[in-house]
Amino acid sequence: MSQVTYYTEEGLKNLKEELHSMKTVERPSISQQIADARDKGDLSENAEYDAAKEAQGLLEAKISKLENVLANARLIDESQMDNSKVYILSRVKLKNLNNNAELEYTLVAENEANLKEKKISVDSPIGKGLLGKKVGEIADVQVPAGIIKFEIVEINR
Repeated sequence: MSQVTYYTEEGLKNLKEELHSMKTVERPSISQQIADARDKGDLSENAEYDAAKEAQGLLEAKISKLENVLANARLIDESQMDNSKVYILSRVKLKNLNNNAELEYTLVAENEANLKEKKISVDSPIGKGLLGKKVGEIADVQVPAGIIKFEIVEINR
């Protein structure tokens, strides 16, 4: 059974663009590589042909997986979301009570996570620890280095 995953409009658009690129750019390119290698003669000892066929198989598996993800993807309707608690798409300002550092993250689907953009997955240890919390609550988050206590300072969309 496939798992439903939730995406922002931007995240869903990026997935569709990636699939389109695989089908319209990468697939024809690999087909051409196979044709070129086939024209070189004996296929039993043709490393280029074997490599192109393997690349084709990997690409088709990636396309299939991405099509499955898209079939089970749901767009998040931000207008229907509760702003009083931390949920997916919440922009959360936190205070690390262990060292008093202030942090700000946006919680997103796993495929959209990007630490450079301060987007963390709701499936990450921090994301899981923050979900459902309100402003002023303390989240105890288990990370490999131990437990970090975060105070929820602010929640925005």
